[in-house]
Amino acid sequence: AYERTCRYFTKKSNSVFVSVGYRLAPEYPFPTQFEDCLAATVHFMRIAEDYGVDPARIITCGDSSGGTIAAAVTQEMTNRKDLPKLRAQILIYPFLQAVSFNLPSYEQNRGVPVLLKKRTVALGLKYLNKDLSFLDEVLKSAHIPRDLELKYKEWLNPDNIPEDFKPKDYQQRKENQFSEDLYRLAKPLLEPFFSPLLAEDTVIAQLPETFILSCEFDVLRDDALLYKKRLEDHGIKVTWCHLEQGFHGII
Repeated sequence: AYERTCRYFTKKSNSVFVSVGYRLAPEYPFPTQFEDCLAATVHFMRIAEDYGVDPARIITCGDSSGGTIAAAVTQEMTNRKDLPKLRAQILIYPFLQAVSFNLPSYEQNRGVPVLLKKRTVALGLKYLNKDLSFLDEVLKSAHIPRDLELKYKEWLNPDNIPEDFKPKDYQQRKENQFSEDLYRLAKPLLEPFFSPLLAEDTVIAQLPETFILSCEFDVLRDDALLYKKRLEDHGIKVTWCHLEQGFHGII
């Protein structure tokens, strides 16, 4: 599916483009996909010069859930002392958090194909091989304990989203009805491997230069806007491209 896209990118950017054939869920459950992409990144960085590539000029890139993995791999690579730093990351309408499904973009685009609001959460639960009967509770953020809700509020506050992106009738979600059982079940949703927006400040501060693409008619739009702000707050250079007529999967 991505052969032509990858060839287009490599021709237009005059780059060596490595497409990772990571193993897929549900046969290979989370976090196999992240681990495969991390292993491929580390391996290629070690042999990059065999392909005429400068190991200090390697960029991670992904779209949608691939953007999630690219962001997670880039975060993980900040801990590596045996390899050069990644030069940059390219995140194309990435999924970045599974805490708040009441952000303005989730409300505005809840029924916009292809990534409807409920479908987004259903795909995430399937990815983790979890029962879809909990979908409505997760949509209401009942899997977030009060202490974590307070912690994440700084990073996920709708006030961090420019007013131009909020519908006039938008209202922030009231305090959730927390479920301890659901929290135990859905805990992987809060891992930075799954929700890179939840990484600690010490990790965010070490990230490389970043390109982020967002689309107006996409439930994930505000994930991109919130991540952009977190990076910029830590002095990371961000190039942001917003497609006002764009929708999820447009690439």
